[in-house]
Amino acid sequence: MTALIALAPIIFGLLALSAVFSAAETSMTGASRARMHQLERDGDSAARRVNRLLSDQETMIGSVLLGNNLINILASALATQVLTRTIPGALGVAVATGVMTVLVLVFAEVLPKTLAILRSDDVARLLSWPTYFVVKAFGPIIYAIQWVIRKTLGLFGVKMSMEMDVLAAHEEIRGAVEYHHAEGLVESRDRWMLGGVLDLAQLDVSEVMVHRKAIVLIDADLPPAEVLDEALKSPHTRLPLYREDPENIVGVLHVKDLLQAIADAKGEISAIDVAAVAREPWFVPETTSLKDQLAAFLKRKTHFALVVDEYGALAGLVTLEDILEEIVGEIEDEYDIDDADVRPGPDGSVSVDGAVTIRDLNRAMNWDLPDDEAVTVAGLLINEAQTIPEVGQSFRVCGHQVQVIERKGNQITRLQISPPAPAVG
Repeated sequence: MTALIALAPIIFGLLALSAVFSAAETSMTGASRARMHQLERDGDSAARRVNRLLSDQETMIGSVLLGNNLINILASALATQVLTRTIPGALGVAVATGVMTVLVLVFAEVLPKTLAILRSDDVARLLSWPTYFVVKAFGPIIYAIQWVIRKTLGLFGVKMSMEMDVLAAHEEIRGAVEYHHAEGLVESRDRWMLGGVLDLAQLDVSEVMVHRKAIVLIDADLPPAEVLDEALKSPHTRLPLYREDPENIVGVLHVKDLLQAIADAKGEISAIDVAAVAREPWFVPETTSLKDQLAAFLKRKTHFALVVDEYGALAGLVTLEDILEEIVGEIEDEYDIDDADVRPGPDGSVSVDGAVTIRDLNRAMNWDLPDDEAVTVAGLLINEAQTIPEVGQSFRVCGHQVQVIERKGNQITRLQISPPAPAVG
């Protein structure tokens, strides 16, 4: 009994130290990297230590776990030694095991980890200094253990890399947005806007461009008065000019440049040289990511580019507004034509133009139709049906009933889409 009383402070001291290790492990892994980064920029030395520890998270966790296990084993060994003197035999071992299991579980694991979860950032900063010394002390041992683990797993064909997945940060942000949206803390509009920013690097200009069939082109050989008339009829301010063949784009006419030319000619429209007024066309491949295209727009200080396919043929055009609409949604001005591409019905269904993109429909109706295999709604239906459906045909697509309402030639122009079917079970 005397030995138990003498060693009790040591055992409880070890348990307290174990609690510190447990709290350090949980708080370091749960700390907000964004907040630690901001605090470090503000001059917080504790946050700087936390960021340094998290830069090699595997070594940090390994060192903390090594220290924690050493302390727990030592405390259990001391308790077993003392209790077996008081209670001889297997009963003493069983009592020591039961007592230490409860003490370690409650006071060295659950309690400190619960506190660390509730106040991750504060606890991580508080324990950054002792954790830093533990990593320095046990780091070489952990590196040796990691080497043994990699070699062992390598025998079974498992490759371990220390490099961070470049998409991990984006997926973490996306996951946080989706979680807070599900909790009702982020509105649907904000959810789509934040998701749109993250998707810029994954989307190509071919997925947002205006298809060549919808481009307003002007024949460069028309008389200046007719060119002006065509420009005034169009809702756009930048218009591609072609010569002989619509595929042969020779320039881009900006309405403001045309008006300036009219002013310089003192109103003599017939004296204007349209080709001289037009700007040189800028061609970009359809595989260019929206992120790169946005950067190119900003660098060149222009908002208009023609898109070509792998054969150099005109595929469409993309503007700065097209890219911004992927973030903020549809941008309309007083010259845009309201053609009711998406018409919601009273029963939750929607009548939609076949050329509407799946992303725009998802944004408008807060749906989650897949856009991996197709860009437009019509393309999604054709991909699912593996044929060009006839008017009146209906298909089940990802829980939605999709019916063809109008078709012109091989082009599906309007569809009726039901709301998603309710989940079963």
